[in-house]
Amino acid sequence: MQLTLEIDTVLLVGAVMALSAVFTSAAITRRSRRFHIPGALLFLVLGMVFGDDGLNLISLDDAELVQSIGVVALLFILLEGGMTTKPTDLRLAALPGLALATLGVALTAAITAVGVWLVLDVDVVTAGLIGAVVGSTDAAAVFSMMRTTPLPRRVAALLRVESGSNDPIAVMLTVGLLATFDQAASGGQWAWFAVVQLIGGGLVGAAVGTGAAWLLRRWTLPVEGLYPITVAAIGALAYGLAATLGASGFVAVYVTGLLVGALLPRHRRFILGFHEAIANAAEIGLFLLLGLLVFPSQLLDAAGPALLVAAVLTFVARPAAVWLCTARQGYAWREKTVLAAGGLKGAVPIVLATFPLTAAVPNAQLIFDVVFFVVLVSVLVQGISLVPLVQRLGFEQPQPAWAPVAEALPLEGIEIDLIEVHVTPDLALAGRRLADVAGPPDSIITAIIRHEDVLIPGGETTIKIDDVLLITSRRDPDALQRLTAWARGETWQS
Repeated sequence: MQLTLEIDTVLLVGAVMALSAVFTSAAITRRSRRFHIPGALLFLVLGMVFGDDGLNLISLDDAELVQSIGVVALLFILLEGGMTTKPTDLRLAALPGLALATLGVALTAAITAVGVWLVLDVDVVTAGLIGAVVGSTDAAAVFSMMRTTPLPRRVAALLRVESGSNDPIAVMLTVGLLATFDQAASGGQWAWFAVVQLIGGGLVGAAVGTGAAWLLRRWTLPVEGLYPITVAAIGALAYGLAATLGASGFVAVYVTGLLVGALLPRHRRFILGFHEAIANAAEIGLFLLLGLLVFPSQLLDAAGPALLVAAVLTFVARPAAVWLCTARQGYAWREKTVLAAGGLKGAVPIVLATFPLTAAVPNAQLIFDVVFFVVLVSVLVQGISLVPLVQRLGFEQPQPAWAPVAEALPLEGIEIDLIEVHVTPDLALAGRRLADVAGPPDSIITAIIRHEDVLIPGGETTIKIDDVLLITSRRDPDALQRLTAWARGETWQS
């Protein structure tokens, strides 16, 4: 007698696929420090190997199922992208980052669409759909790349802001073009659609994120592990409310993550650890699904033109968007080169490429095949060549010493928190000795992190710009506001 379930084989094969890609990627990276082999590429290849055209261990031809899973996965990726976009990143790169996330996506999509129209000889809507689907960079892929590719702080900040906030624009363009296929839309309808999607989604996200942060700062949950689960539910709530109101749920999710990350510092590190793992798992799952969904034997006819489209996107559209959106922002050509090369594609095109399939638009399979090649080229060419490019341009920097202590760290079991303060030029602390500065209220400066050094401060220690102060403070809801006022030289009033 034996009990077997249909899911048993899927779980076994899925586990073998995931472990094979992880350990193969680690082995290749260990042998070749110069070239970083993206794990996403291996997951993509393994999906094809185990799929219908390979070993035929898992058969997947349900685009609607992939789309449904993809939307949930994208929710987690965008929520994590919002939480990992730090206020310091916004201060460093808010204007060019938001320009790339909006105008940059539209420009990339438009230039790519023109290339598709010229190379593939398809109708305008099909060309526009392909451009829209691949127009944005991928938050999970970019963040993963930056963990292994130390970059100048301003460049890294811009890539974080852009990749975390540009996916909703690509979603909006794709959905709008699909609506145009069903019913011709006027310029006014397009403008109204954009306003409702962006502003409506942003307002819903702002309301949900602010309310959630306020509630969680005043309502202590009985178990620490409930915080990341609660935040995940809050993200889903933001998405659902926005979608119900006709706004962009993806914009709402990102804004919610941004506010929760900024306004809930005490539990942020624990929440982020959970959501980074979930976002990475979503990225892995989506690459596996893409590999399972494609039929390599049917891709040969589209391979040549699709590679030309990928070349237009990588070497024309993306650089043009970067150069335009960073104009007059003080970025040198070397920085712009790294920014152009760092625009990796990943999970989002996988999800968006299923939209035309489920909508049954003409050339839907062609759109999917072209997107497959674009993602493959991006992961393969950009993922492998970025580290050598950064080294050749002389931009590689050692990982900052303060990177592991990126946020406030709650010390559980005792009523104190460990809080960081980044010293910027506008703070009253900058350039002054500790002996000349009144100590932080109800707090002690325990360490100063300066570049690669950790200093134990004394009265003669001078606080310098870009220092990170590690401060031990008694636990209360106003600790961050109190320390912010102290650092600015302002009088704190509770």
